[in-house]
Amino acid sequence: MSSSSGYRDSKGRPIVVVTGMGIVTSLGRGRDDNWKALTAGRSGIHAITRFPTEGLRTTIGGTVDFVDAEPFCAPALSENLADIAVSEAIEQSVIGSKGDFPGPLFIAVAPVEMEWPQREELARSMNPDGPVDYHTLLQAARKGRQDLHDRFVFGGVAETLAGRYGTKGSPISLSTACASGATAIQLGVEAIRRGETDAALTVGTDGSVHAEALIRFSLLSALSTHNEPPEGASRPFSKNRDGFVMAEGAAALVLESMEHARARGARILGVMEGAGERADSFHRTRSNPDGHATIACLEAALDDAGVTPDDVDYINAHGTGTPENDKMEYLSVHTVFGDRAASLPISSNKSMIGHTLTAAGAVEAVFSLMTIAEGRIPPTINYDVPDPAIPLDVVPNTARDASVRRVISNSFGFGGQNVSLVMAAEPA
Repeated sequence: MSSSSGYRDSKGRPIVVVTGMGIVTSLGRGRDDNWKALTAGRSGIHAITRFPTEGLRTTIGGTVDFVDAEPFCAPALSENLADIAVSEAIEQSVIGSKGDFPGPLFIAVAPVEMEWPQREELARSMNPDGPVDYHTLLQAARKGRQDLHDRFVFGGVAETLAGRYGTKGSPISLSTACASGATAIQLGVEAIRRGETDAALTVGTDGSVHAEALIRFSLLSALSTHNEPPEGASRPFSKNRDGFVMAEGAAALVLESMEHARARGARILGVMEGAGERADSFHRTRSNPDGHATIACLEAALDDAGVTPDDVDYINAHGTGTPENDKMEYLSVHTVFGDRAASLPISSNKSMIGHTLTAAGAVEAVFSLMTIAEGRIPPTINYDVPDPAIPLDVVPNTARDASVRRVISNSFGFGGQNVSLVMAAEPA
């Protein structure tokens, strides 16, 4: 990135910076606890205790068990996780007064609702002798339990957070599968670049590890069945990888134009230099194995940032641990970075936190910015059986000290929905 005016990038747009970050995953609550665990190579994957798993092929996950979860209601947990992350991000940014955030909210939320046991209980409480169908449930919630009705609609989490933190305009709820958290950041960046706002609150949250979701992903043969030991299940880029591990978490980033941040004396944590987005519309769950969309996504992100592949010091991989996705990501990275792909550090946070699904893009953006700030690259753990078909420097098993000024973070979602983000240190 270059700037002639100080606050504009090489394309003449406002430079977008990060002034606040918050995070919660199965590794812990807050930036400090998460970073210590991540760089120590500690896994947050464990046996699921929230609901019975007898008879299931997968019985493990990265559930956040230290945050209250209303039974059978994923939106409630997603809201609680997001609240923790947003509170930490706004506190760090020191922006606005409490409950008066000076910009819009863009939030990635899982497209899930409460599970059927709670739906039936609600419907019967309002209409004991009537049918238990969707219409009756909706009417019961609307008449007698407005709080549950608010959670029933997709935008309920966003509306609650917008009211609590005083964001401006209509809150935007979005879902682009596993790229959602990165999409939220992209929308915030674009709003600031267009001059619509000086600041934006961007969030990714997902608390949807429940029995129904676990069974659905299991039926797709997408989940690891390496239940013992749980912490050894997520094995991105390894030859013996057998699927991803469902997980929960949330992350929030306060974005501002550099001019706005500097004017108020804010501490700048990093620069959001570029975002690239491409979809391939190949399959409902699979990305096209030829990688054309993910290749174009990486290229678009670099072009948007005004940098070349040689300017990137580290890649925060999507790295789910599924056989097909890891192979496709390698193809994409090798195509874009050429021979340098073999020596460029690329590691997967998911080896330790699992796949936080809708939240992943935001969670991994926070970790990417911390990598820049701390000069330490988190490892890919469980890398004991290298895959000769994927010759990458995955920072195996142990964190590595390194000078990192620029990171590209990949989020490749179901249905071929892909976003790559380019983040960099504050320019000197």
